[in-house]
Amino acid sequence: MAYKNANAERSTITRDIEHLADKSGNIYKSLNIISMRANQIGAEMKDELTKKLGEFASHTDNLEEIFENREQIEISKYYEALPKPVAVAIQEYLEDEIYIREVQEQEAEEGVTEVEA
Repeated sequence: MAYKNANAERSTITRDIEHLADKSGNIYKSLNIISMRANQIGAEMKDELTKKLGEFASHTDNLEEIFENREQIEISKYYEALPKPVAVAIQEYLEDEIYIREVQEQEAEEGVTEVEA
C-alpha cells in the first residue's frame, strides 16, 4: 500500500463542504462514499499491521523481549505517522480515484452503495 506516499493531509484541515458535494450533487452521499472508503482503507491498514506485528508474536512471557523489541516499535511508529484513513479517502475522492457504482433500484431503497478504489 502506498499510503505513506499519499498526498493526504497528516493533520486536521477545514474542508469546504460545497466542494465535496459538487462531485455527487449531495453532501450526504459524498460523506457516505468517503466514510465507506475510509473503512476499507482502515481495515486494509489494520490487516497489514497485524500481519507485520504477528511476526514478532512470542508464546513465552519473557519481559525482556517485550520491552526491547526495536523492530516492533519501529513498525508501530511507521503506522502512527501515516495519514488517517479518512484523510486518504477524502484525497482519493477529490482526485477522482474512487470508483462509485450505483446499485439497482431495489437495493437503493435499502440504502446499499458500493465503493472501490
